[in-house]
Amino acid sequence: MDFFLNFLQEDATQAPNILEIFLRMGLTALFVGFIGLERQMRHKIAGITTHLMVAFASAAIAILQDALYFDAIAAAVELRESTGYIIEVQIQRQRVIAQILTGVGFLGAGTILKTRNGIYGLTTASTLFLAAMIGLIFGMGFYILGIILSFFAFTFLTVFRKILGKTSLKHTESPDIIGSEKVDE
Repeated sequence: MDFFLNFLQEDATQAPNILEIFLRMGLTALFVGFIGLERQMRHKIAGITTHLMVAFASAAIAILQDALYFDAIAAAVELRESTGYIIEVQIQRQRVIAQILTGVGFLGAGTILKTRNGIYGLTTASTLFLAAMIGLIFGMGFYILGIILSFFAFTFLTVFRKILGKTSLKHTESPDIIGSEKVDE
């Protein structure tokens, strides 16, 4: 069990290798795939493919950010060793997160539809945002957080929604509009 827990913790001493990249992308595919599949089964505009593309892009950007982070540290160490000067390196790993939030917010806004009868697509927009965050989390190597977030999201999208369906707080179905046709019929 200790090996498993140690394996799942971020290694902050080196850039991700090819196995680490496959692990991060694989976990992203698995956990975001469940959320995308749930959306697909409910015949929503953004299904499994859309969710996975958003998540893969986020994970890839996070992995790249990790690689650039370690590359900057290595360059600073190399310059110090070759020149003897202390090199100041400013690294801001959180900047990639801010940029992805902006881009995915724009993408999610495109899934929201306002009609006379109400506003639809908010859950799909939020699951696209969630897919991006899960991709970022796995992409940066925080496996436990990614798994827990995915578990909570999928639980509330499926189990909790079924519980609400048995109360007076039922979910309002999206209207039949262009783009909301059933998939794979």
